[in-house]
Amino acid sequence: MDQPLTPGLYIVATPIGNLGDMTLRAADTLRRADYILAEDKRVTAKLLAHIGAKAPMTAYHDHSDDRLRERILADLGTKAVAIVSDAGTPLISDPGYKLVRAARQSNHSIFTLPGPSAVIAALTLAGLPTDRFLFMGFLPTKTKARADVIAEVASVRATLAFYESGPRLGDTLAALCSALGDREAAVVREITKLHEESVGGTLSQLANRYSHEVPKGEIVVLVGPPLKSAAPSDHEIDVAIEEALTRLSPSRAAAEVAELLGLPRKQVYTRAMEMSG
Repeated sequence: MDQPLTPGLYIVATPIGNLGDMTLRAADTLRRADYILAEDKRVTAKLLAHIGAKAPMTAYHDHSDDRLRERILADLGTKAVAIVSDAGTPLISDPGYKLVRAARQSNHSIFTLPGPSAVIAALTLAGLPTDRFLFMGFLPTKTKARADVIAEVASVRATLAFYESGPRLGDTLAALCSALGDREAAVVREITKLHEESVGGTLSQLANRYSHEVPKGEIVVLVGPPLKSAAPSDHEIDVAIEEALTRLSPSRAAAEVAELLGLPRKQVYTRAMEMSG
């Protein structure tokens, strides 16, 4: 007979498409949990039937109230409670953050069972740099709020990752192109499913394609880092220094121009001293 699970909260990643991606540990934990917190019990019921788990479920999502959270916290000292989202890893643009934070503050045991994540899977498919990336989740729906968020990350030297829906995809790609320039990008959807697709191109190409095509399924949009600009010419450096010297001392002018043009401060200071006589 299996030993009971240690009481606490179990964060369980579930497949994002292909049920074969369920880990042995995740399946075993869901079968042995005292009960399961599910974003949508109808969705999770299909997964539990597939793995032969019969643990009772409680609906838990972003709109769950504090009273439910307090009841769950009260159980964690004596029961093994698993939390799952509809697909992928809980807390990653899915419910769970408030509960995990509260459980930590109450000194309950917390266990994570890593597994599928749409954003990580998309990064492996897109062919864009993966050494640094910034996950942004879903962009705001309103035009002004969306533009403000994009502007905040325009200069970040990393691949940007967004979740998106089919009906909004064309507008989002156009907004990204307008704010970020025509960078390399990819649209990845239906990951691990029968119609998995990864479409690469520039933002303008993708915006044009999806302006009249509304794809189905879960979508990840990936945007490459800013393009490296050409090194400024000696003339451009001199013009910038000359303007700065009208307002600042050579030392402060050099610091400003060096930061503006991405140049070594010592190099700019030497030239500023030459120009200032």
